[in-house]
Amino acid sequence: MPVEPLSSQEVEERLAGLPGWSLDAGRLTRSYRLGSHFAATAMVVHVAQVQEELDHHSDLTLGYNTVALAVHTHSVGGAITEKDIELARRVEDLAAGHGAH
Repeated sequence: MPVEPLSSQEVEERLAGLPGWSLDAGRLTRSYRLGSHFAATAMVVHVAQVQEELDHHSDLTLGYNTVALAVHTHSVGGAITEKDIELARRVEDLAAGHGAH
């Protein structure tokens, strides 16, 4: 089944259920602060596992004690799709377990 871009209204509605996530330059973005570099690195590995499961990958940036994501769907010209929302939800679900805020 082909992936379809979400309308601006659909993106805003879904973002309402994803605290901390925002739309920036056409991408869903979120940054997390963690207690240490090791904790941030562990979270990156966990996010990478989720991305592999979903076969959908974000720009994932590891800082000293931070993790940042920027996601959109390349196959529909960089628009936001349900795949992006699902990835954001899955990352939110795992972030607390890493002590991210």
